[in-house]
Amino acid sequence: MADVPIDGQVIVLTAAKASVPPARLPDLLERTTAHLSPQVERYRREYEQIYEDEHREAFLVEWSHWDEVGVTLELGDREASAVRRAHEEQLLRIGRKRDREAEFETALEIREAVFFPIVEATDASR
Repeated sequence: MADVPIDGQVIVLTAAKASVPPARLPDLLERTTAHLSPQVERYRREYEQIYEDEHREAFLVEWSHWDEVGVTLELGDREASAVRRAHEEQLLRIGRKRDREAEFETALEIREAVFFPIVEATDASR
C-alpha cells in the first residue's frame, strides 16, 4: 500500500468506524487511488489544493465526489462512505498536527477531501 496516501493509523481508525469489514478498507483505498491517480493533473487545475507535503497532496472537491467515484467503481454505499471517511480523517489528522484543525473542519462542512500520493511520475510532470 505504499502508493495509498492515507496513513496506517487513519486506516485502522476508519475501519473501526466504517460499516465495511476492516480487511476490506485497504483494498478499497488501493482501488480508488489507482482509479483517481491518473487524473491528478485535472484535480490540480480544477480544485483547491488544501495541503501538500513530500508524500501526498489533498484537494477539496464537491460534496458528491465520493458518491460519483463509488458509482464509477461499482462500490456499495458503505464502501464509498468508508473511502470518503478515510480521506476526511486523514485531513483532520494532518490538521491536528499542523494547527489547522478548525480550518479543515470548516472546509469539510461543505466539501470533501481527496488525497493523492506524490510519486516520481507526478513530480516530473509538475
